[in-house]
Amino acid sequence: MARSRLTPTLIARTVLAWAVALLLFFPLAFLFLTAFKTELQAIAVPPELIFSPTLESFREVHTRSDYLLFAKNSVITSVVSTLLGLLIAVPAAYSMAFFRGPRTKDILMWMLSTKMMPAVGALVPVYVLAQYSGLLDTKLALIILFMLSNLPIMVWMLYSHFKDIPPEILEAARMDGANLWQEFRRVLLPLGMGGMASTGLLCLVLSWNEAFWSLNLSSAKAGTLATLIASYSSPEGLFWAKLSAASLLAIAPIVVFGWFSQKQLVQGLTFGAVK
Repeated sequence: MARSRLTPTLIARTVLAWAVALLLFFPLAFLFLTAFKTELQAIAVPPELIFSPTLESFREVHTRSDYLLFAKNSVITSVVSTLLGLLIAVPAAYSMAFFRGPRTKDILMWMLSTKMMPAVGALVPVYVLAQYSGLLDTKLALIILFMLSNLPIMVWMLYSHFKDIPPEILEAARMDGANLWQEFRRVLLPLGMGGMASTGLLCLVLSWNEAFWSLNLSSAKAGTLATLIASYSSPEGLFWAKLSAASLLAIAPIVVFGWFSQKQLVQGLTFGAVK
């Protein structure tokens, strides 16, 4: 078997790949180190890379803020909004993929165009609607907004996945006497489970990381972990150690979830393939 040779091109590509990886990893590594420093160590110039780690910032975050409440709100809003979005996006993508009309492409492009508008452009009317309907600082308002903001992405991803499923399979199921529910449950669901899982996982992460609507429509009762992080920015300045500790606590659950979902995500991207 021929041995691989180190060519200048291969060396350059390897060095570039490592440089990009380190560049992307550096903020997380710096955040992790700062979370275990004191406030004086966190603002030291130049940064202290060798220090005695402390859990003081984590204790203060736990004492000052109800971390479990904010974490629970993040879990509820992200999971429920994703499930509701899938309940709407799956039939919408199904109808567009298998019962295409003359305006199907136009509708898809219109849905995608809604993501091009800055969220701040809709803040005032959304805030007024939430205020008059009594939904300010409620999880229901965040669930609705998270679901609506991710719905175009869900429909597009599922549409692209369903479009790759041969329509002859569904036609064969109809010829065998399957009704719409049986066609979905026994044919479309097994073939499309991979696309649904991938779409749900992506939108779950997007909802978890959503900060704009959380900061503007919630506070103490329905605030998510983004609200918790923002609370450590005060007129007196930024408390870098506590801010890093709160940020680490906020991203830890979704990082762990993503780590254990790697296999499911890869299966989700390939499960719907028809051989």
